[in-house]
Amino acid sequence: MESNILEMNHITKIYPNGFVANNDVTLHARKGEIHAIVGENGAGKTTLMKVLFGIEKPDKGQIIFEGKPVDIKCPSEAISLGIGMVHQHFMLVPSLTVAENIMLGLGKVFKHFSLEKAISTTEEMSIKYGIDVDPRQKVQNLSVGSKQRVEILKALVRGAKVLILDEPTAVLTPQESTELFKQLLVIKNQGHTIIFISHKLKEIISFCDRLTVLRLGRSIGEKTVRGISESEISRLMVGRDVLFDYCKPKCAVGDVVLDIRNLCLKQESKEILKDVSLSIREGEILGIAGVEGNGQRELAEIITGLRHKDSGEISILGTDMDNKSIREIRRMGVSHVPEDRMTYGVVRNASISENLFADRYYKQEYQKGILLDMKKLNSLADDLIHEYTVKCDDRNQEIRMLSGGNMQKVVIAREFSSSPRLIIANQPTRGVDVGASEFIRNHLIRMRTNGAAVLLISADLNEVMDVSDRLIVMYGGRIVASFDNPDAITEQEIGEYMLGLKRQEVEMERSGT
Repeated sequence: MESNILEMNHITKIYPNGFVANNDVTLHARKGEIHAIVGENGAGKTTLMKVLFGIEKPDKGQIIFEGKPVDIKCPSEAISLGIGMVHQHFMLVPSLTVAENIMLGLGKVFKHFSLEKAISTTEEMSIKYGIDVDPRQKVQNLSVGSKQRVEILKALVRGAKVLILDEPTAVLTPQESTELFKQLLVIKNQGHTIIFISHKLKEIISFCDRLTVLRLGRSIGEKTVRGISESEISRLMVGRDVLFDYCKPKCAVGDVVLDIRNLCLKQESKEILKDVSLSIREGEILGIAGVEGNGQRELAEIITGLRHKDSGEISILGTDMDNKSIREIRRMGVSHVPEDRMTYGVVRNASISENLFADRYYKQEYQKGILLDMKKLNSLADDLIHEYTVKCDDRNQEIRMLSGGNMQKVVIAREFSSSPRLIIANQPTRGVDVGASEFIRNHLIRMRTNGAAVLLISADLNEVMDVSDRLIVMYGGRIVASFDNPDAITEQEIGEYMLGLKRQEVEMERSGT
């Protein structure tokens, strides 16, 4: 039996507010394996890895690394031991080259920095681990997948024997994910251990060796991946069966709700959106697939009033949207689930109830003379917390204390309970576990079946293909493909359009017409 390179025994972490993030958690990772950590949002996965990487200090428990007890006080100590971590949000300096980023912080090793030495070292390590990067290229010009490769190489150059990857495929195309898996297998076969955090159960089953399941801050146990099914893993995570096939009742489409013609946007002389045209009708979900940074976020922000267009026409229910304020747009029946919930979706230090009625407190029905009708607003908050199964202490708890999945449920509850005619859902299940994802996707389908028009933007191809009635692909700020039946195409084919390898010959003046 392979020896354990890492043992985390009986780890307990309690935050000052009394929240128990990890409760007697145990994790054993073997030398030369890919070990997955799975669990719902709030299950304690990230906290456990922060403890291992020295970002958080445990209240109880012991870490044994390479057979010796260790006390990891900070990330630099973790790195010196041979523990590396690639965060979901990359820690790279955009204006520097790949080689400069990889050598950054290694001043003690390279006292007299030499660009040529940095380039040669980067090339040597790149060949050793089969990671294709251009050491002379500036990071700001790299794709998301290339930036991730730089982060992995940077950790390996620093001597990582255990490499922690947090949601590494969340924003990758199928082709980029396949390439990543090949590289990780090379790294594994050279004796490194990889700890892999992901909500994508298919990936875990495909190439991980073992997994540890966390639920509500506790470790449910370790399992060998071979022979286990997605439904078994999800049942361990959530404590119930999770449905992976979504029932989309046939729905007769109605009038056009959103109509966009020849939308253009430039930023610092760069074309962000170029002649984008589309329409969405009542009772349908239009999905947008594409690698991040190809204009999807800007499109959503223009529709919802967060950004101004340069040219083109946008109408909602036949009304021109030019010069409309955000509140005016919302009053027309537009709801917005933003890509960045922490910036646009919630007020971190406000309570759950305050976040739930932030879009309607000013309406006459919630007024009581010159004051707010708090009894009515609090009743609304309690009803939404119950209906959307938000796990919390009560409505007065600050929303920043919730897990990412429950925070997203608060956003979804607010936006879906306003009787919207048009829903702009941008990455609605990003960083959300399998149980919460199922909940959110089913609610999107329900809103569409009840007559709403939905624009779904998602980097998760399974999501956008399973939930959408129609599908378009964006690349370079343009619509490069349109499909009336997402069930008739494959992830690989969509991935080729997302990477700009293919483009439909027919010029699409307006998708859906």
